[in-house]
Amino acid sequence: MSDPLSDVVRLLRPRAVMANLISGKGGWAVRYTEYGQPSFCIVLEGHSRLAVDGHDAVTLQAGDFVLLPTTPAFTLSSVDAVPVMPMDPREAAKTRGELRYGERRGPADMRSLGGAFAFDCADPGLLVALLPRVVHVRGSSRLALLVKLVSEEAMAPKPGGEFMMSRLVEAMLIEAMRASSTADAPAGLLRGLADERLAKALQQMHARVERAWTVAQLAKLAALSRSAFYERFTRTVGVAPMEYLLAWRMEIAKELLRAGKVPVSEVAERVGYGSTSTFSTAFSRHVGMAPSRHARG
Repeated sequence: MSDPLSDVVRLLRPRAVMANLISGKGGWAVRYTEYGQPSFCIVLEGHSRLAVDGHDAVTLQAGDFVLLPTTPAFTLSSVDAVPVMPMDPREAAKTRGELRYGERRGPADMRSLGGAFAFDCADPGLLVALLPRVVHVRGSSRLALLVKLVSEEAMAPKPGGEFMMSRLVEAMLIEAMRASSTADAPAGLLRGLADERLAKALQQMHARVERAWTVAQLAKLAALSRSAFYERFTRTVGVAPMEYLLAWRMEIAKELLRAGKVPVSEVAERVGYGSTSTFSTAFSRHVGMAPSRHARG
């Protein structure tokens, strides 16, 4: 059986482009401007306060994991209120070694690992569609183990470290998705997979993407009437069943075309189109360019 969540993460091909040790001592507060790209923070020791624009502030403690799929502006501070120092996230990303807030001398009160993701192939908008704007996970023993490994890789690079880090980041993303509250998650794949009936249809759509699915066939898999399935899928996943299937087919097609090893005719067949011309028309309408041009780009 296909695993849609693994399919998406595999297509994203995440890697950590930056992971720095961040520490603080005494009273401190920094205000980061909007970054716009996915980022994460892992608290290794101590406490801090995180206030993301548009969301309630939260107190972070050792073992906490925070993922910001779009990284809006936010303030990170010690528990005590102090004047805020402005920070540019792009300049902070250039820091080599430890980034220190507050008092410069003495043992740190707080230590964390902050990083930013990049995705090698797919549109990172896929991640944004899957997760809430702020993912805060506490008390996950599995994430704690991954945190330890990521920290070791970031602090003491070794041969094979880039490959190891990319795989650890994949695992972190999946654990974060699993731990995200489905009630708080936006309409999308996560909520769909949490619905036992819809999950059966989603799994088959991913497993047999080339099949000429109908809403009636998918409704039968979900043991629902056609109308009930259509309404439930659209409300939970955020798009109609055939619209979701089309979007997923186009993501697979884009990936195959980028690789440059499969002719357009075969790509069309793999994603369920009986003719190259029909596929080209659908691809151009959905992506905004012809398949051949996308492959060249």
